[in-house]
Amino acid sequence: MDRNRANHAYTALLAAPRFEILPLASVLDETSALPEGTVVTVTASPRRGLDATVETCQKLAAQQLRAVPHLAARQVTGEEHLRELLDRLAGSGIDEVFVVGGDAAVPAGPYADGLALLRAMAGLGRLPATVGVPAYPEGHPVLGERTLWSALHAKQAYASYVVTQLCFEARAVCRFAAAARDRGITLPVVAGVPGAVDTRTLLRMSVRIGVGDSLRFAKGHRSLAGRLLRPGAYLPDALVGELAARADAGECAPAGLHFYTFNRLGATARWAAEARRRAG
Repeated sequence: MDRNRANHAYTALLAAPRFEILPLASVLDETSALPEGTVVTVTASPRRGLDATVETCQKLAAQQLRAVPHLAARQVTGEEHLRELLDRLAGSGIDEVFVVGGDAAVPAGPYADGLALLRAMAGLGRLPATVGVPAYPEGHPVLGERTLWSALHAKQAYASYVVTQLCFEARAVCRFAAAARDRGITLPVVAGVPGAVDTRTLLRMSVRIGVGDSLRFAKGHRSLAGRLLRPGAYLPDALVGELAARADAGECAPAGLHFYTFNRLGATARWAAEARRRAG
């Protein structure tokens, strides 16, 4: 691969990364150091509720960042609650959301999955300008492959892009992108990758969300397995490099990178900035 082309593919991937955080007040000191317009997505958890997600996004918007709340369908209690959430977001100039089903065992209202929430927002005439939805290159802990593809195909009518679940393997992302095209999914695919995250946190979260093939891949590649099993931080150099190489070879063309930071935001943002500098 030509070095200039390789650098171009690498810098293109890192041109406008997205950073995912948890809705904790402590991370706001780190977000305040990000360049204006940086995309920061905020997760939703059953324990903290959507109020924490929306409140964090409002504070991010006040920092001149592009805040993207995760709206978990199973945490929305009904139409009134949905209108309230959308009103609060619109009031802060937030016009992008990321819609997920959510981890709650029992829905708090009538929306059992992300598709139901998307349809509800559209029915109200309140679908935000930009909508992201998740994809699972290595499967879902609960849902089967046929269900996942059927849901993604239906969501395409409402969505603007998809973000892949946390993955350590570029090949899995590209395999998913090719399979999506074959199934008529035309949404841009943003590659979800680990940030500069503590390895123990990364392994714990990977097991919880069912990152199966990637962990098997890690076990078969001693250098990656060694990094994941050592104390310290995982760095995504090799993974981003392989994604760029595969993009340059025409194997797949990720629309960008979505970093799962687990609130190691500062370290991840510094890694991304330094990686761009080295490649540029």
